Amino acid sequence: MFNILITGAYGQLGSEIKEVSYLRPETHFVFHDIDTLDITKPDLLKKFFSSNSFDFIVNCAGYTNVDDAEKDRETACLVNETAAGYLAEFAEKKGCRLIHISTDYVFDGRQDRPYSEDDKPNPVSVYGRSKLAGEKLVLQYGNNMVIRTSWLYSSFGNNFVKKMASLSMEKDDLRIVNDQIGSPTYAFDLASAILDIAEITWENNDLFVPGIYHYANSGACSWYDLTREIVRLTGASCRVTPIKTEEYPLPARRPAYSVLQTGKIKSHFGIQIPHWKESLSVCINKIQQNQSGNGEQKPHANC
Repeated sequence: MFNILITGAYGQLGSEIKEVSYLRPETHFVFHDIDTLDITKPDLLKKFFSSNSFDFIVNCAGYTNVDDAEKDRETACLVNETAAGYLAEFAEKKGCRLIHISTDYVFDGRQDRPYSEDDKPNPVSVYGRSKLAGEKLVLQYGNNMVIRTSWLYSSFGNNFVKKMASLSMEKDDLRIVNDQIGSPTYAFDLASAILDIAEITWENNDLFVPGIYHYANSGACSWYDLTREIVRLTGASCRVTPIKTEEYPLPARRPAYSVLQTGKIKSHFGIQIPHWKESLSVCINKIQQNQSGNGEQKPHANC
């Protein structure tokens, strides 16, 4: 039995970890979000860690509203950078391992091949810069891992897939950007991979190699391609029209291409990563089941 602290428990990834936690009876999970453990407050963290010990911390907390971050830089940096550093510091003091979640938006998108962990970051938004700064603080300590992911979605919370699944049933036409390319990633798959890594490295300490890893569902597409597949899976009759980024201006710049290489995490931990279309189908099915059930989906928890 080993202990894992999950921060950002109400978010997409935290909720998916809750969902799969009941399948992991050998692991003791402790879930916290800002209402029960504000990771931006070092005094609260000091008190919390003085009476609690963990083998792993998985930091799912983050300021993820890319556009709002442009006008709320202070909060974005506090959550994505400063708080990440606090957790890394306390993990070091308590002798536990930190797995910190980051983003493909640390890259500028000018590349025409998938980004490796060794490619130089160059974020083009406040969100991306704050996440990169958080990575650097986390990696200053010797026993931490950063996992970058991309285009995360889930049957929990608010995200692009849920929004398009809903709008495709309400609208006759959707205009979607076709010149931004990435890999849609199902948070359930990432949650399972994180817990697999924790179990593998708990059993074999030598396999926990600190540093940066990339995890995203295999394959790549544009937001337009993703929306077309959502429409197909939902059975909607909505028409999807491709547009350029400049036709749908937003406060924050997005990388035009942010596909991630995932060979490192697959080879080192023996993890199998599904194709994005396969995982999207699973998620859409869950969303439809929830809509036909009794309201908002509630994650299971083994706390």
